[in-house]
Amino acid sequence: MGENSNAFAAVPQARHAMLVEPDRDELARQDFVRSFKAYIQSGIVPGVHATYHGEVKPAFARREGREPRDRHEIRQLMTPHPVFRTYASMQRVSQELLWDVVLDSVERELPALVEKARAAAAGRGGRPLGSLTLDPALPLPNYVTGVDIHCMPGGYCGERGADDVGVGALYDRGVYIYALGMMGPYNDDIGGSAAKFVRDHYPQFRPRRILDMGCTVGHSTLPFVDAFPDAEVHAIDVGAPLLRYAHARAESLGRKVHFAQQDATRTNFPDGHFDLVCSSILFHETSGKALPAIVRECHRLLAPGGLAVHGDLPPFWAMDEFNQFMLDCETWYNNEPYWGAMREVDQVEVAVAAGFRREDVEFMMAPSAYRSAAGHERSFEAGEFAPGNAWQVLVTRK
Repeated sequence: MGENSNAFAAVPQARHAMLVEPDRDELARQDFVRSFKAYIQSGIVPGVHATYHGEVKPAFARREGREPRDRHEIRQLMTPHPVFRTYASMQRVSQELLWDVVLDSVERELPALVEKARAAAAGRGGRPLGSLTLDPALPLPNYVTGVDIHCMPGGYCGERGADDVGVGALYDRGVYIYALGMMGPYNDDIGGSAAKFVRDHYPQFRPRRILDMGCTVGHSTLPFVDAFPDAEVHAIDVGAPLLRYAHARAESLGRKVHFAQQDATRTNFPDGHFDLVCSSILFHETSGKALPAIVRECHRLLAPGGLAVHGDLPPFWAMDEFNQFMLDCETWYNNEPYWGAMREVDQVEVAVAAGFRREDVEFMMAPSAYRSAAGHERSFEAGEFAPGNAWQVLVTRK
């Protein structure tokens, strides 16, 4: 392990009724993959930085009389280099291994998980806390079904049987390993950070109804339930297996959420129905055509005085060209085809075109709630993580 590997020490993933329980051998393999990913970050990424800044960039400057102008030019320079090729290969292998080792646990426990989800949907005594509404006739967006985002087998919508929850279980455990535990024991740091941001920056704001778009398994939904206990919380996604899992997970954790299978570009909620609309890492997994439609839908759904808060990784303008290049490896090597393109979009202009006033749109940074509370103040080098200990939030007010 690299000398900075202790920076990636994290608390164990929090248990709940739907989380898979790996057996001894499965856990050993999962721990290996997590350690492998941590080694790449602490032992390999610094070498890529040193190679660029100490070798590739100076050689280019001597030859061309200038520095590389952007991440695209840096990529042309770095991809032939054996140090970078080693890094990119290790990253891809570690990602494929991640899903392989978690899938063993999911497939073994899947029948039991399906039964648990059915029981959760029925609720204790026939009265669940929240609700689950699925729409088998919903057209699934091609940009979701056409690619297994971040190499996850089955993507977000893959179903292999009645009442399937497999991709939800895979995602829940996989995200913890992928993020090296640095998203917190409930994988909820983006939602938790965004919810804390709203409370800190708008202390008088008391939303009556909240909508979480692209909720996956509800990691980032539940912090809003905790932050605003008097609010009615809704969460939507296009993937039925994710939603079945998300509902069962929320019920097992004692949180009331109304989950529904809907497309964020065109929901069936009335105009002005929500005081707060939020999303977490939705934008960088959304196509260029869908993103403006989602922002327009946010404008339609917000009541006067409402807020939309969309959390994601820091924008490229907040980092130098080399870190942009490193983060953009997700686009090229991790089945994230919308990642880099989203960061070319002027989201402020998108929001203005959707109907928000320019003075009511701004980018801000929400400090990581989990990392600050846990004392993890180290700023990551770019790789799987953006530099710094904060998340981008696009805030729009109506």
